[in-house]
Amino acid sequence: MAETIALVGGETLLGREVREVLGETALGQHVRLVAAADEETGTLTEIGGSAAFLAKLEPDAVEDADALILAGSVESSRIALEANPQGLIIDLTYAAEENPDARIRAPQVEGADYELDHTGPQIVAHPAATAIAMVLQRLNGNYPIARAIVHIFEPASERGATGIDELQQQTVNLLSFQPVPKKVFDAQLAYALLAQLGPEAPVPLTDVEDRIERHLATLLERMEGPPMPSLRLIQAPVFHGYTFSFWIEFEDAPAVADLEDAMSHDSFDVRTADLEPPNNVAVAGQSGIAVGAIAPDRNKGNAFWMWAAADNLRLAAESAALIAGEAV
Repeated sequence: MAETIALVGGETLLGREVREVLGETALGQHVRLVAAADEETGTLTEIGGSAAFLAKLEPDAVEDADALILAGSVESSRIALEANPQGLIIDLTYAAEENPDARIRAPQVEGADYELDHTGPQIVAHPAATAIAMVLQRLNGNYPIARAIVHIFEPASERGATGIDELQQQTVNLLSFQPVPKKVFDAQLAYALLAQLGPEAPVPLTDVEDRIERHLATLLERMEGPPMPSLRLIQAPVFHGYTFSFWIEFEDAPAVADLEDAMSHDSFDVRTADLEPPNNVAVAGQSGIAVGAIAPDRNKGNAFWMWAAADNLRLAAESAALIAGEAV
């Protein structure tokens, strides 16, 4: 029997990104698309340029797959898990995170000596945690870090299509002096930066911040190098892409050019002073992380500021694809 990757939620924002990433590789020919919502069942779509239909989410669609990627809603993931799938579970929804055998994964920062453990679900690390770990790992390997602070600016797309739709509708309604919808954020996000969401928001910002912190701590612990930074998550009024403000104090003071050289790697797009600084729009659909606007802290000799941007959906999808490649 041919090896199969079942992708639950192929119609969601994140699922479409996973579908695209898989379709760019040989893994695309192994994918079975499964709808996360009943109303999407039977929808004609494509993967890797070939036509494909979204199958109904039922045991037969997932239980025999060699790898099962969960990219729909938490509810659809739970339904898929109840089918007791026999293959490797790759969870982008965090539905299986509480499983004692679960493993937080970010292949982008796992060294050659990382020991694979496929006995439990593979939880794809939160994309913000992966991005921060990638930056700190690269810098610390060249110039040891004493401490760091990271402000994380979260896009509406982390709430899926409903988050994007609500931000768009809020923007339109404000311009026409109409009440704004608040089902997702329970607050006016359009034209505003939010340190917390409204009390009725389905997913509090503090819960997301806690998850990023947990995942990042796990990734850094395995590296035995960079110290855990202090984090603050801010909800930004942007549709897509994470941006990060890093403050990093080194044990010894490198020069800006030294840091730019240290970040010169396939996973990074280093935006030097003569180039446009990183931004969330420019990284849409791009792999890796854009870094730039590196400047010394005028009040702390060994410290520097750095700005970074990454496509949140792409980063998570690439992690899932790399893990799937271990099973197929």
